[in-house]
Amino acid sequence: MMSRLPETSAPSAPAFYVRDVPVHGDLILAPMAGFSDVPYRLICREHGSAMSYTEFASVEGVVWHSRRTRRILNYLPSERPVTFQIFGADEDALVTSAQKIQEWGPDIIDVNLGCSTPKVSGRGAGAGLLRDPAKIGRLFGRLSHTLRVPITAKIRLGWDNESRNYLQVAHVLEDNGASLIAVHGRTRAQDYTDPVDWDAIAEVKRAVRIPVLGNGGVVRVADIGRIKQHTGCDGVMIGHGAMGHPWIFQRRDREEIPFTEKTAMMRRHLLAMVDYYGEEKGVVLFRKHAVRYLRGTPNITQLRIALLTHESLAEVMRAMDAYEAHVCAVESGEWQAELGVWKLENCLIEE
Repeated sequence: MMSRLPETSAPSAPAFYVRDVPVHGDLILAPMAGFSDVPYRLICREHGSAMSYTEFASVEGVVWHSRRTRRILNYLPSERPVTFQIFGADEDALVTSAQKIQEWGPDIIDVNLGCSTPKVSGRGAGAGLLRDPAKIGRLFGRLSHTLRVPITAKIRLGWDNESRNYLQVAHVLEDNGASLIAVHGRTRAQDYTDPVDWDAIAEVKRAVRIPVLGNGGVVRVADIGRIKQHTGCDGVMIGHGAMGHPWIFQRRDREEIPFTEKTAMMRRHLLAMVDYYGEEKGVVLFRKHAVRYLRGTPNITQLRIALLTHESLAEVMRAMDAYEAHVCAVESGEWQAELGVWKLENCLIEE
């Protein structure tokens, strides 16, 4: 498994508190199914993400002792503060599962009220719960009275544009013991397509006294300052803008990252995935990260094909070594343009 993060001195004062849990930093990796697992969370924490949210875990998986769910809620001590995120439609099951996972050591438990995926929201979980604020109130009242750790929520603006009830939901959450609200500035119906409504996030921030995280539309460093100034949010939760780009937590844009630094990080991430999941699964799961690391990089068709088809660690490493050597040769002027190809260790890269 990837080594623990290096010891560093904490800032003199937290950026904000989740009840009594200090958070030293204003940028946070969003919980994303299939992306915010232990290897990538550790990389993002090292680059400046201030706390860890797990991928969301179903209450059914908790209740039925699913091995996959237990792995989703795995974490390392160096990730603290760590937040377990759960989702479900049944109030009793949500309470029971939260009580169970509390014993696994999280600092915070978060209920997902924002997932727009039809198979989740369509059955009343995730953003589907936004259609029933009274149920949210009952749920959070029970959770806040039975859990030792703080309880938080990640929400959207409502089910659709005709039911944008985010202010009502925010008040219900605060009144029933929630210690933080993360707000994604779109409705369930908008998914990830329409522009993000930062005005709505600002309204939530003005309406409640607990910390608010702004989420959505942050893909560049300049967006961090813009969303904070526009909304007054206590912190910024970054999802799609952090895929294949942990450097955003260092406040560096994609084009600022030298190619060799990018490939070095890819190798490190791949090795961590293989270490955590085993070679066969780790190589396959790394593919979705690889294509995002390479987003915006020119002339990578053959490398992308190699990364998406090779099944062994050695083959993937060889493909990256070959392409990196090709790039270095081009930059140094040693590549013979008339050849039109670069071949190294039996890996063909076409220009």
